[in-house]
Amino acid sequence: MIYSKTEKTIETDRLLLRLFKESDAKDVSMFCNNYNIYKSTLNLPYPYSLECALSWIANHEQNFELDRMYEFAITDKNTGQLYGAIAISNHKQYKNGEIAYWIGEEYWGNGYGTEAAKAIIEFAFKEKDYHRVYARYFKSNPASGKIMEKCGMAYEGTLKDHIYKNNSFEDIVFYGIINPMK
Repeated sequence: MIYSKTEKTIETDRLLLRLFKESDAKDVSMFCNNYNIYKSTLNLPYPYSLECALSWIANHEQNFELDRMYEFAITDKNTGQLYGAIAISNHKQYKNGEIAYWIGEEYWGNGYGTEAAKAIIEFAFKEKDYHRVYARYFKSNPASGKIMEKCGMAYEGTLKDHIYKNNSFEDIVFYGIINPMK
């Protein structure tokens, strides 16, 4: 992982994580206006309009500058193709943050989520000095849990029927990792 503080980018073997640009909004809207992504995310609206994407992107730079949240576009390092998004919150008082991510359905199964998540965890520990990183997923979306496991995160518990979405209750599964450099 190579972090550029001036560019606000993270480079991995295959990916460039960068801030979203207004010009990404059309692709974001296309990817997120997908029921299969909506049903496995906590806060994504559906349908997902271009206005939703523009509104979401509009706050990213300020969130980054104020150390509130670090939101990155997951892109191909060589072609610039957008694959998805990954973010980590910054709970300064607790020295921790939560990872959240989504990958456009046509790019599922290529390891982009895992590669981006590993880079974000390293960024949080090395660059932002977090003590802990955690993530959660709907039990009905085990692929998200596999990403967490591949990143070295450990299962911490399940909250039964914690979320009500799409007229049914969903279990939320928590994973976490402590900074190994501490």
